[in-house]
Amino acid sequence: MPESSRARTATRLADIPPTIFAEMSALAVRTGALNLGQGFPDADGPPEVVAAVERALASGRNQYAPGRGVPELRRAVAAHQQRHYGLELDPDTQVAVTTGATEGVAAAMLGLVEPGDEVVVLEPWYDSYPAMLQVAGGVARPVTLRAPDFRIDLDELRAAVTPRTRFVLLNSPHNPTGTVLTRTELEAVAALAVEHDLVVITDEVYEHLVFTGHEHVPIATLPGMAERTLTISSVGKSFSFTGWKVGWVSGPPALVDAVVAAKQWLTFTSGAPLQPAVAVALDEHADWPAALARDLQERRDLLCAGLAAAGLPAVSLPQGTYFATSDVSTLGWDDGDAFCRALPDRAGVVAVPTQGFYAAPDAPGAGRHLVRWAFCKQRDVISAAVERLAGADLTA
Repeated sequence: MPESSRARTATRLADIPPTIFAEMSALAVRTGALNLGQGFPDADGPPEVVAAVERALASGRNQYAPGRGVPELRRAVAAHQQRHYGLELDPDTQVAVTTGATEGVAAAMLGLVEPGDEVVVLEPWYDSYPAMLQVAGGVARPVTLRAPDFRIDLDELRAAVTPRTRFVLLNSPHNPTGTVLTRTELEAVAALAVEHDLVVITDEVYEHLVFTGHEHVPIATLPGMAERTLTISSVGKSFSFTGWKVGWVSGPPALVDAVVAAKQWLTFTSGAPLQPAVAVALDEHADWPAALARDLQERRDLLCAGLAAAGLPAVSLPQGTYFATSDVSTLGWDDGDAFCRALPDRAGVVAVPTQGFYAAPDAPGAGRHLVRWAFCKQRDVISAAVERLAGADLTA
């Protein structure tokens, strides 16, 4: 029977490939390989926060939460922004809860971007960015962070802005490269935003996972930026609760309102019993992410040393996040995707190819040869993975 035209995926989605993260995690399950691909921890966050969910479930907080989020979580987000960064927010008008940062990004694109609007975006990127830009009808204007340093080329940044540019989409600390944008780089972005009257949408989910010698500077703290910045974050990365999918946006009321206008037609509201528990995490366990960052730095060093021993040294030492990147062309591979699909059989390990995180992965300085590894796993998993890599024939 021929496929009915009514059953086909809408054209706005038809040429967007499935997310590579789910694909590589499925490959790990199918092959029994150790998963250093998708960035989720294999240990939970504070048990007291889990207990707070249990209390919420038992006390009847199981029906719809307010669309903007429960009041205590919005207050906790506002207090978090003030405590860490000196940003003063009205929790009633300048904070909204989302179903993870991914929904925050999607709702921001749908709520703010008009068809034809250009959006300057750093590449390599989290794969939801171009997908949701396409759905919203926006046009990505990529600025490439090139190996080995993965820094912003300020001339390329300025050249990316045209009369049709309306937004800058930032991600720092940066997935997948592990780069933490410097104050100087952010000041250049801010100056450009002010000069051209651009709105900055900034994904800061790794805000607390920054390593020794580096500092996360929210762009909203820079002069002239609080009134033109929408900040996105979540509990998932900072507190190792990625499966809860509780995030938030904050910023000027008009920008937050636009997110809520889209969110109400996506999820309407987000996990009611989880939200008060996330408030407990932010209010009562504020030091937990710093301890996690110290532990992750040690696991970063364990992974990077093991990769180097296996002939896959990290392109640069990650300054934050969960991730390190290797260049597999040193082993004769001209295609990171092919390397990653061969890796489970060769070594019993899964990684993620980064070439899908570029507009033109074959362009000079882009990521056809790059592969991302996650070090948010237990030490014994990392040690076993690098031992397998060192014992395998990884040459093309």
